[in-house]
Amino acid sequence: MKAPEFATVASAFAPGAPGANIRLRGWVLRSRSSGGILFLLLRDRTGVVQVTGRKDALGQATFDAVEHVQVEGAVAVEGIVADDERAPGGREVRATQFTVIDAGEPFPIFADQTEEFRLDQRHLVIRSQEHVATFRVKAELLRAFREFLDAEHVLEVTPPILSGNAAEGGAEAFRFDYFGRPAYLSQTAQLYLEALLFPHERVYSLTPSFRAEKSRTPRHLTEYLHLEVELAWCDLAGLLDFIERMVVYVAHALAERRAAELAQLGRPPAELEALSTPFPRVTYAEAIERLQAEGLPVRWGSDLGTAEERALTVTSAVPLFVTHFPRELKAFYMLASEGDPRTAEAADLLAPEGYGELVGASCRETDLARLERRLDEVGADRHDYEWYLDLRRHGSVPHAGFGIGVERMLRWILRREHIRETTPFPRTPSRHTP
Repeated sequence: MKAPEFATVASAFAPGAPGANIRLRGWVLRSRSSGGILFLLLRDRTGVVQVTGRKDALGQATFDAVEHVQVEGAVAVEGIVADDERAPGGREVRATQFTVIDAGEPFPIFADQTEEFRLDQRHLVIRSQEHVATFRVKAELLRAFREFLDAEHVLEVTPPILSGNAAEGGAEAFRFDYFGRPAYLSQTAQLYLEALLFPHERVYSLTPSFRAEKSRTPRHLTEYLHLEVELAWCDLAGLLDFIERMVVYVAHALAERRAAELAQLGRPPAELEALSTPFPRVTYAEAIERLQAEGLPVRWGSDLGTAEERALTVTSAVPLFVTHFPRELKAFYMLASEGDPRTAEAADLLAPEGYGELVGASCRETDLARLERRLDEVGADRHDYEWYLDLRRHGSVPHAGFGIGVERMLRWILRREHIRETTPFPRTPSRHTP
């Protein structure tokens, strides 16, 4: 009789599965033997199921071979699905045949190891069930972003990550030799998105960005995934409306589609389901007053760092917009506020519970002369930005945009202590391997 095709672990939990003969293959999560019975937890991409095997059914040689399979060894099994309330999920597969594909060597990852060791062994650590759940949620987050943007008729485009100029400051850019000329790894795709905005009106990109600042905090990476959006005919009010609708959309999508993983990782899905618009908004000036009242040593012109952002949001359950920052704190391309030239038409979206900045947003300066003066003020070489200035010479229109650090968003959603847990192979000032 021909053996059944290989099925997934999830199929063992289907309503009609008990009593069915099934073939599975995957990796051993845990195993033990008790007398003449083997107990294995077998995982594949769809889940985990308990597999039991009796020595008298498998034979001594097969039993001994499977008994010596290490954690993360690979096996194939054929057996009968059965209900068993003692098994995880209430089901198990009672093996009639086993094939050892790779018994493996003793797995070097276990509890109570140092964080540095676990980072050195990241290529193995990411097999953990916690990381599996994390990156399933991350994939769903990216899918939801794209769904929302597609529904809003925003076109995905592909800007470069190698550039001839630093977009936001040379001190924070990775500079390297490009065939005898200076070049930089992208800090942001924004300047290129502005160029692509004119033929398409609404554009976005999802690309790696790189920051050379030596920040060693739980929310900084030197390489991260950057979602950036540019919208023509958009002012600050319209931009903030767009951002909050997007954040609510992705939160609800995750709550609906990845409820099990969210619960496993410590975020009740109901908390994301409860998120709604509008988000509260305060001006930078109001935020400074609030922080001063709490005793923080800030004044007009102070940047809002980790401590300040935490103080503004630690007791909140919803994100907070801080708007109209001093121009000197923001990039050269941001539009000056019409009512107060000291401030920029810019906003940061701060995550609840003290997780810090999620989104940086602003209207863009469209006047050529003002943009040139601003470049001079920040000490930039106009020649390096000549192509960007051309955009203001040929049909410039009001526009605005924003950027989201995907890993920062995921850190808040999953309540991770450190941002490195939101990316498979984190890059920090002290680490670029494995």
